[in-house]
Amino acid sequence: MLAGAALADATAYVGAMVIDGSGAPPHHTSVLVEDGRIISLGGDIAGASVVDLSGKWLIPGLIDAHVHFFQSGGLYTRPDVIDLRHVVSYEDEIAALRARLDETLARTFAAGITAVLDLGGPPWVLALREHARSLAAAPRIVAVGPLLATWAPQEITGDAIVLVETPDQAIAEVRRQAAQSVDMIKIWFIRRGQGQTLAAAESWIAAAMDEAHRLGLRVAVHATQLETARSALALGADMLVHSVDDAALDPAFLAELGDRVPYIPTLGVYDAYWRVLGQSLGLNALDHRYGDRQVLASLDDLSQMSREQRPHWLRFGDPPPINPVMLDNLASAHAAGVIVAAGSDAGNIGSLPGAGFHRELALMAAAGLSPMAVLDAATRDAAKALGRDDIGTLAPGLRADMVVLDADPLADIANAARIHRVIKDGIAHDPDAILAGLSNNR
Repeated sequence: MLAGAALADATAYVGAMVIDGSGAPPHHTSVLVEDGRIISLGGDIAGASVVDLSGKWLIPGLIDAHVHFFQSGGLYTRPDVIDLRHVVSYEDEIAALRARLDETLARTFAAGITAVLDLGGPPWVLALREHARSLAAAPRIVAVGPLLATWAPQEITGDAIVLVETPDQAIAEVRRQAAQSVDMIKIWFIRRGQGQTLAAAESWIAAAMDEAHRLGLRVAVHATQLETARSALALGADMLVHSVDDAALDPAFLAELGDRVPYIPTLGVYDAYWRVLGQSLGLNALDHRYGDRQVLASLDDLSQMSREQRPHWLRFGDPPPINPVMLDNLASAHAAGVIVAAGSDAGNIGSLPGAGFHRELALMAAAGLSPMAVLDAATRDAAKALGRDDIGTLAPGLRADMVVLDADPLADIANAARIHRVIKDGIAHDPDAILAGLSNNR
C-alpha cells in the first residue's frame, strides 16, 4: 500500500456514502485514486490530496447502453418514421448534428454518463469514438458500425444501414466492419408483415453471427417480436437491444437469456415518439437542462406547420401509456436473473441525450425494479453490455469513473440526476460549468 509521500499525486474522495456497484449495501468510505485508476476503498490516504464529499453520495459512472450519435433526437432525424424532408433535408439534418457532436458528447457527460454504447450508425461514428478519447468531458464510446439489416428504409440515405440478403454478403460485411475495428456487430432484424418469412433472413443472420464469433466479435440484435427474438437467440445472439413488445417472455426464453445475454428494455423511446408526433411534449426540467436548444425547438415544429406540410396521418393528442407488455417483460427478466442493462436509444425523435437516459431509469422503476436494481442496470450490468470489465463498479484497479450526487438514489432513482460532480479517470468536472459553456445553451 502506498503511503505518505508516495501518495503525493493521489486524490482521496472522502466523506460520501458510497454505492460501489458490487451489490454491497451503501457505506461510508474513502475512494483513493491515482493515474485515473482506483487504488483502494477505505485504505490509508495519508499524503493524498483530499476532496471532502460529506453529505454526498458516490456511485459508479452511469452507462447508457443504447445510443445513436447519427441521430439528433430532433423532429427531422428519422424521415422513415415521419418524412419531413420537404421542410429540412436529411443531408442538412446530418450536417447540423455532426457540427454539434462535441456538444452532444458534453451534454451526455454532464448528465453523469461516463460511457455509452452506440448501437449503429455510419463509419464516422468510429472516428467519433476515437475523438472522444481526446476529450476530458466526454463519455467513453463503444461502437458498432452500420447495421446489417433485413430491411433498409429508402428515406435514410448514406451508409448507416446495409441491406443484407445472402450469407456470402453477410460474411463479407462482417469482415469489412471487423477490419474497421468495430467493437461488435449489430443486426437489425425487422420482420415487415406476416407474409415475410423468417427463413431467408435466418440463413444470412446465422452466417453473420458465425463469422463475427470467429473473429471475436459479439453480435447485438434488434428484435422486438418474440418470434424474431427467439430466432436471434437460437442463432447465437449475444445481446437483445430492445424489449420484446408483442408477447410475454416465457420461462424457456428467459432461461435462454440466462445470465449471459444482456436485455436492454429501451422503454422510453416509443413514449418519446408518441409525445412528439402527438404534440403532447411534456418536456421536463431535465430535458431543458441537458437538451440542445435547436433540437428542443424542432420538437414543437409540427404545431407550427400547415396541414399541407404535415403528413396526412398525423393526429395530435395525448400519448398512450407505456406498453404494459414491455413493463411486464422487464420485470420478468429481472426476476429471472437476466442481465438487464439500461439504454435510452438516445438520438431517436424526442429521446434526448442525457435527459432521455434519466427518463429511462424512471420508467424502469415504474416497471417495479427497485432503485438499487435500476442503478445496477445503469452501471455494473450496462458495463457487461459494453463488454467492459474496467468500469461499472468501484474497486481497486478499475477506472475511476464516478458520479457525485446531492441526494440518495436508493430513496428515489430520480436522485441519480441530482449531480454534483462527474468524475472520469479520477478528475472531477462540474456539470453546471460544462453546460454553461455550450453554444446552444446561450
